[in-house]
Amino acid sequence: MAKGTFDPTLEGLPGDKLPGVLPVFPLAGVLLLPKGKLPLNIFEPRYLNMTRDALGAGRMIGMIQPSGESGNGEEPALYRCGCAGRITAFAETDDGRFLITLTGVIRFDVREELPPHNGYRRVIADYGRWRRDLEEEGGGEIDRDRLLALFRRYAGSSGIDVAWKTVGEMPAPKLVTALAMTCAFDPGEKQALLEAPDLAGRTDVLSTLLEMAALGPKDGGEAVRH
Repeated sequence: MAKGTFDPTLEGLPGDKLPGVLPVFPLAGVLLLPKGKLPLNIFEPRYLNMTRDALGAGRMIGMIQPSGESGNGEEPALYRCGCAGRITAFAETDDGRFLITLTGVIRFDVREELPPHNGYRRVIADYGRWRRDLEEEGGGEIDRDRLLALFRRYAGSSGIDVAWKTVGEMPAPKLVTALAMTCAFDPGEKQALLEAPDLAGRTDVLSTLLEMAALGPKDGGEAVRH
């Protein structure tokens, strides 16, 4: 995927500079990866506020998972790594919801969590060790046949309808990103996919998870509601 005109950068040009303070959307079991696209159905008041604020200030939102550990006060602790996404599609519904699409830009580490603003959580984001996410990722050397065979077995056991021709024609980075985001893995497994250092590492994690996946139908493919 080539860099877009509006894509943010660490330095600020040609796109908007990545925000140091990032609003975050904590959702367990939801994965956003760089250059992936995540549809979201926003209806909770604090996240409606977050979306409005983001639309007026660079359109960036951080997707991150609760870690399952106790946090300060009523909010659960967060994993230390998430992915910043840019709102690339937006629509309002008659019943007061926002339908948005986040396109993943770059992973971030949480340096510090700040007090909430308008009800939603914010962090100071450190993008330093993930700056390669802003580069165009090449095709890479992956065992494509093995990965597709594992996914075919997973899809069959999970009752997932797949456009196999489309999947088979995807470039390697897009294929791995799409499969990692689509498959119904548990939060810890999703986090392992997020924090894999590169395409080869993420492919290895994904292949292992597909091999270990439990049998039975799993939900997936619809816009996340919150």
